[in-house]
Amino acid sequence: MLLEIRDLSVAYGGIQALRGILLYVDEGEIVTIIGANGAGKSSLLNAISGMVKIKSGEVLYQGKRLPDKAYKIVGQGIVQVPEGRQVFANLTVEENLGLGAFLRKDHDKVRESLEKVFKRFPRLKERRTQYAGSLSGGEQQMLVIGRGLMANPKVMLLDEPSLGLAPLLVNEIFDIIRDINESGTTLLLVEQNAHKALAIGTRAYVLETGSIIRTGSGESLLKDPVVQEAYLGTKRTSALERRKARANGMRNAEGKP
Repeated sequence: MLLEIRDLSVAYGGIQALRGILLYVDEGEIVTIIGANGAGKSSLLNAISGMVKIKSGEVLYQGKRLPDKAYKIVGQGIVQVPEGRQVFANLTVEENLGLGAFLRKDHDKVRESLEKVFKRFPRLKERRTQYAGSLSGGEQQMLVIGRGLMANPKVMLLDEPSLGLAPLLVNEIFDIIRDINESGTTLLLVEQNAHKALAIGTRAYVLETGSIIRTGSGESLLKDPVVQEAYLGTKRTSALERRKARANGMRNAEGKP
């Protein structure tokens, strides 16, 4: 396992955001997490990347417990691309990308990484001297992904990369995600577009009110009647089918990796 989450719980004051999360990511995978708004998806990524305090449990990377400082976690090769296209609006495209490489010590290779980002995102190269705040929504999403790549991550945590984008841009973003993975980066993907997330994922987890209620291959969850009804907007299932599917899902979710 490259990344392993053991019995993780997170709370904000008296509100329990995550409880008893068991999850793992093998090297080279795309692991997707789906769930309704407020299910705890972003809290999970923030806990892994050191942005929120863990109440209990642990996060292991290559078998060792991660430090509790976000910049140290980035230094170990885990980078989060946050939800909401959080660019530095008053800095240029190239300056934003440069910030992604802030912790790197292989300065001779940073320029090489920049050229790779520009090759993957030609529009960013065309706009390299523009302020990031002047970019379109799709271009800003490319910029935050490119900024994450500048850190040369081994694991990238992607939080809702298609949120608010037009359908054509959504397809382009998912093509980019697949390409990044094929280039050697392991991905943990939180995504509101459940159908595309499950279609691209090696494996997937379903979060509901802070707990994992089912897990399996992306393909198997696409066929799961409860997932279909709750997240894919397809056929309605009978109460008996839902109870059976939920019971099977809970047993799978509780299984050790």
